[in-house]
Amino acid sequence: MKKIITFLLLVSISTYLLADPPKPPKGKRWVMNRDFSDEFNGSALDTSKWLDHHPTWRGREPGLFMRSQISVADGYLQIRGEKMDKDTVIHAYGKDLTYNIKGGAVVSKKSVFLGYYECCVKAAATTMSTTFWFSSGKGYDAPNGCDQYGLEWDIQECIGRNGDFKGSYFANGMHSNSHYWYTDCEGEKHDYRAPQVKFEDRDLASKDFHVYGGWWHDETMASYYYDNGEPKYQKFYNKVSKKPFDQPMFMRLVCETYPFPWISLPSDEELADTAKNVVRYDWVRGYKLVDADDPIGTGETPPEKEINLYYEDVMLDAATIEATPSKTLQIPVCYKANQDREIHFTLKDAEGKKVASTMFTAYAGYANKVYNFNLNKKLSKKIPYTLTADIRPVNSDKPNILNASTVIVNVVDY
Repeated sequence: MKKIITFLLLVSISTYLLADPPKPPKGKRWVMNRDFSDEFNGSALDTSKWLDHHPTWRGREPGLFMRSQISVADGYLQIRGEKMDKDTVIHAYGKDLTYNIKGGAVVSKKSVFLGYYECCVKAAATTMSTTFWFSSGKGYDAPNGCDQYGLEWDIQECIGRNGDFKGSYFANGMHSNSHYWYTDCEGEKHDYRAPQVKFEDRDLASKDFHVYGGWWHDETMASYYYDNGEPKYQKFYNKVSKKPFDQPMFMRLVCETYPFPWISLPSDEELADTAKNVVRYDWVRGYKLVDADDPIGTGETPPEKEINLYYEDVMLDAATIEATPSKTLQIPVCYKANQDREIHFTLKDAEGKKVASTMFTAYAGYANKVYNFNLNKKLSKKIPYTLTADIRPVNSDKPNILNASTVIVNVVDY
């Protein structure tokens, strides 16, 4: 029984450690974006990437963003929610605001346009938020010239416990939103939202770590991923602009108070409980799409290698490939590599005799491409072939094969 429990625990941990981006489009490759990736394995926040405060927002009353609540320890970014000893009044946005709860915000120093982003986080077991989101940080001129808009993309918003309040469902699963913050020509402000995307889960978000991912495909849509499962899609609100999400945004990792009474304010008791009041981000990772054969970053140590991100492999899309009797064999192939590797192909006939072989350099990342295997002679329709693809180190003296896949090649006339 102990062995079974240990095995299940290792499987659970492996799910999070091997959290990969979704399959890239044909001809593209995911590469990690250093500016939006952090394993939080040090003893302090990396100030080359992150601010320990929100540059334009003090926090929703009564929760104040405070630098004192941000720390990096034990392999986590930690944001702690606590009760203040006394009320604090701050004059901001033209009025006096009263705060009595401490929260925190970590914000990327750089903005980004498009890409895939995910984090592994365990929510605090309070009604303070655990969030992973992006926003534009300023207004942009809208189509009419006299209006403006801002953008917000929420990959995950949640709290850590249920209660007798309308927003109690935020304590379970994943909740993804997108906001088109619009100010019309009369100065009236509007919060235009796409329908919320939800992933159901009976367990509280504070029970364990979960992986929350979002792919910002283009100006019109996004897809979301909960614990590396199947995606759900969202079309951004497009009644003002057909391509609404057309500006770069900043990443935000935030613990705040939600609007009361939609979600109850945290109790003094839970804010004083160190087993409940901390949000723990294990890691955050960002990826950008590049051409599959773009040698971007060659000569540098890829971030994928630094954290040993991938279980390195080469994958052929199907059990068989249908080919025409020509001198070119088109091979749909994917691979995952933590550093530059080589993909070798070997084509054999029905008797196992090698017909041809070739290779290409596989640049670090997760790629999806079609490789054209040029042959000396046309393939015969009468002979079944096998094709083996393997991934190995670059310029290795010995065929130190890391992984391999084999398919049947059937030659047919179309």
